[in-house]
Amino acid sequence: MKYELQHCISSRLRRLSRIADGHMRSCLREFQITENQMTILFALSKLGKVEQGKIGEALVLERSTVSRNIKLLEKRKLVQKTADYRPEIQLTEEGSALVDTLIPNWEKAMDSLVDMLGDDGMLSLKKLEDQLK
Repeated sequence: MKYELQHCISSRLRRLSRIADGHMRSCLREFQITENQMTILFALSKLGKVEQGKIGEALVLERSTVSRNIKLLEKRKLVQKTADYRPEIQLTEEGSALVDTLIPNWEKAMDSLVDMLGDDGMLSLKKLEDQLK
């Protein structure tokens, strides 16, 4: 074998993702919401009423992930979906209120991660992202 398992790039990136996700989960725990659901809510806050497919494109999420999470957010009355062939999604008043509540918690988790990574880590992260696009 040319590489050892511990050198697997995708495995190492998933590990880093799980570590960062753990920090985010700790700030979201009391809201009973996942990271994907939070990012969908944040995206809708910025994008407004948008086709469901555009959410996946904007967040680089699989179609099934977006659909599953939209259904869960709908059940909680945080988003509403049109009945069109290509449904449009938007935040409800409850969803907008939750976004306003989540932002300071998310920012606190982000501050913690940015502090841990430092300027060099943040630059390295940006460089990795640019190289893997």
